[in-house]
Amino acid sequence: MTKIHIVTDSTADLTTDQITQYSIHVVPLSIQIDGKTFIDGVDVQAESFLEMMRTSKELPKSSQPAVGVFQELYDELGKNGDKIISIHMSGGMSGTVKSAQAAAEITNSDVTVIDSRFISYALSFQVIEAAQLAQQGAIVEDIVNHLDKVRGNTKLFVVVDTLENLVKGGRIGKGKALIGSLLSIKPIASLEGGEYTPVHKARSHKQVVQYLYKQFIEDTTGKKVKNVGMSQANGFSMSDPLKKLIEESGFNDVKVAFTSPIISTHTGIGAIGFMYMVE
Repeated sequence: MTKIHIVTDSTADLTTDQITQYSIHVVPLSIQIDGKTFIDGVDVQAESFLEMMRTSKELPKSSQPAVGVFQELYDELGKNGDKIISIHMSGGMSGTVKSAQAAAEITNSDVTVIDSRFISYALSFQVIEAAQLAQQGAIVEDIVNHLDKVRGNTKLFVVVDTLENLVKGGRIGKGKALIGSLLSIKPIASLEGGEYTPVHKARSHKQVVQYLYKQFIEDTTGKKVKNVGMSQANGFSMSDPLKKLIEESGFNDVKVAFTSPIISTHTGIGAIGFMYMVE
């Protein structure tokens, strides 16, 4: 019987247990900092990377996996006629999905590449749903159609505590950053359509928490909350009170992890990502 393999990249916040349970294949990105190159999740971990970034003289740079890395994996997984669904971080933030698409065109294996339009837990929501359906015997077309629904039912917000990394990464100009720093502005953005889109400005961590919780309640009232995840780069002053509010609202399975090095490079220290999915 033909099997469907699920592939993703290292920006998905998956536990070792989840990767094993669902036989998920994770292709890591790499990151360069202070002249050294590290493999995400292999020889650099999320929490320790924050300290490396804090003392680094220059902004770290991330690199998507090479086309050949994807092709080699696809060749191996599909050599017996098995099919592959490869789900990756937003193409608006990385060229990873393009590398996967290029490899899919070269390999002889049957590969369907999907741009999740998200990162972190919001990416993992899709990966796990796909893996569960694959284990249940669903066909590729049904899984792809289901992931369209999952995307439509997912929200992701990013809050940065400092504008420094956004400036260095070319996301905003120095003038805006200077004004923002003087006013202690905490920009809140969504990943609507897979791109970093500013939606609100808060003056304090407390205001950030209030805004995000309000959005969560508005988006989930009358619906079943299936997943909530928070990714934080030492952003405890926002993630801890927000987690408490969500738990008090009735959802007790809030997952929290340190932001992956790839994402921390763009957001800087003190940032949080807040993601939820309804059904």
